[in-house]
Amino acid sequence: MMNARTEPAHVPVLVERVTELLAPALREPDAVVVDATLGLGGHAERILREHDHVRVVGLDRDPDALALARRRLAPFGDRVTVERAVYDELPRVLDRLGLQRVAGVLFDLGVSSLQLDEPARGFAYSRDVPLDMRMDPTTGRTAADVLNTYSASELTRIFRVYGEEPHARRIADAVVRARRAEPLRTSGQLVELIRGVVRGRHSGGHPAKRTFQALRIEVNAELTTLERALPAALDALAVGGRIVVLSYHSLEDRLVKRTLGALAQPDVPPGLPVVPPEHEPVLRLLTRGAEKPTPAEVQRNPRAASARLRAAERIREGRRTVRQGGAG
Repeated sequence: MMNARTEPAHVPVLVERVTELLAPALREPDAVVVDATLGLGGHAERILREHDHVRVVGLDRDPDALALARRRLAPFGDRVTVERAVYDELPRVLDRLGLQRVAGVLFDLGVSSLQLDEPARGFAYSRDVPLDMRMDPTTGRTAADVLNTYSASELTRIFRVYGEEPHARRIADAVVRARRAEPLRTSGQLVELIRGVVRGRHSGGHPAKRTFQALRIEVNAELTTLERALPAALDALAVGGRIVVLSYHSLEDRLVKRTLGALAQPDVPPGLPVVPPEHEPVLRLLTRGAEKPTPAEVQRNPRAASARLRAAERIREGRRTVRQGGAG
């Protein structure tokens, strides 16, 4: 556990825009916002400061982040409820708290500042540390487990699909060859292996970036979890409620775009002259495409550079996405 002197500096990404988009949904005196990826609590703190009647329910799987967030948000007392949970567990948490509907949901996806800044967590390819990459370091397989047990075809799929790595097969084959002599345990071993594979074939950025992204997504089941979490969050929104999602790579952003876009359109065949009320759109998109941080934001907070923001408002009851399926 970090002490007060070693807590990482935390600048929440696009915090002004996030709070601006959520604000119209937070006018009711009993408004509840779910921060589904609480992290170090930066967005939650801003929401609580700007809206003194709002309650925040914060979810995170990382016990170290939760401890720091609890400390940061302690001045807000019982207006904050912090739960150790993965974001696709949102329905279970809300049911336990007796909350049928919420006014807002925020997802700030990707790796937190704490996870990036703690070498032992194994997320950074710039340091030679154990290959862990678990967002919850107390459970589940590590990146080293994946590298040392998956077949070449499984590794190729992960590197290609989750990392969009053009050299996926070459890297997977090299991993399998290398582990016959010695298990891959550290980021330094993996980086050197990748450098050897892509030497002369790589341009732009660190050659290990895509492979590390792919391993992180696999270890934490990030995309499959998000596929469940987004519909569950939308089901929990009251009419007039808003969802804001910050993504950090194209795979996440495409999934968010597809999910929000589908519910912002009638779910009937094109050209149908009359749309039955139960098939009308249930969302209104609040952003034109994905919004990017301004140069000034990136200068203040370099980790915001790859952020993409999308938001939507629930405009009617109707189609359900998870709990009931189909029209509701």
